[in-house]
Amino acid sequence: MERSYPSTIVNNQSTALTGPSYITGYVTSHDGTAIGYRQLGHGPGIIIVHGSLSTGYYHLQLAEALANAFTVYLPDRRGFGLSGPSSLDDGIQQDVQDLDALLTKTGTQNVFGVSVGAIICLEAALSLPAIRKLAIYEPPLFKNRATPAEMMKRFDEEMAQGKVAAALATAMKGAPLMSDIFGAMPHWLLEFMTGRMMSFKPSGDYASFRDLAPTLHHDGRLIIEMSGQQETLRAIRADVLVLGGSKSTTFLRTALASAARVLPHARRVEFPGLNHGSSWNSDLRGKPDAIAQELRRYFAET
Repeated sequence: MERSYPSTIVNNQSTALTGPSYITGYVTSHDGTAIGYRQLGHGPGIIIVHGSLSTGYYHLQLAEALANAFTVYLPDRRGFGLSGPSSLDDGIQQDVQDLDALLTKTGTQNVFGVSVGAIICLEAALSLPAIRKLAIYEPPLFKNRATPAEMMKRFDEEMAQGKVAAALATAMKGAPLMSDIFGAMPHWLLEFMTGRMMSFKPSGDYASFRDLAPTLHHDGRLIIEMSGQQETLRAIRADVLVLGGSKSTTFLRTALASAARVLPHARRVEFPGLNHGSSWNSDLRGKPDAIAQELRRYFAET
């Protein structure tokens, strides 16, 4: 029987959904920070931890594709969306504690981390036995800390000067996540293109580039902390599904391979034609269906 789904009121906006409507909830982390999340579906739990320049809402269609078999939780990480702010001194352990609070509240044992969210989930799997099965999508892990540290020093300086487009260009050149072309592009040209993108006002519950730009300070800290630390991942005892796209950047494919080599219980899957943004909703040029199918198989295995 076909069902129709009502719109959901989120942040005083009515957002028409193409699948199951969600509810919102909150959990309090160890340091008192409120972590907001969207919840939909029925069945065993899966927590999806989003990456940079996004929120949990960017993975709503992925969650919808899983919702008839799983209860899916889409948290907004600290400093993003529904959640409380991050402080300048917060590091990866604060994000791990946030995830731990949600795991404890929901009883979930399955986690999927995307990009910087994958970095958080890998660190969490080292210390949180509640994580039984983990899937990761293209964590941006550098070979050493010096490269991302230099990038973030320039980013913070440009943000402090109010040069938001320049700061975003610095981040996109320094950590090429979406296109290898960005790494080779002159900074001034990428800054100009980024400025044009910042003028775009997204519909629905999406955040703008300008609103999300300050969150890169925190994400940069996480990348610095975990870069060069791949050998520590050998201690992870959870099963890990290592996912990536054939059209992702050279940097990301290299980083993913470095993680896969050391994880003791890993299985790797590459999606033909997908890239770093493919887990996002389709109106952001994502292609979440293939990823959802792989996650469904993996998390259903006993």
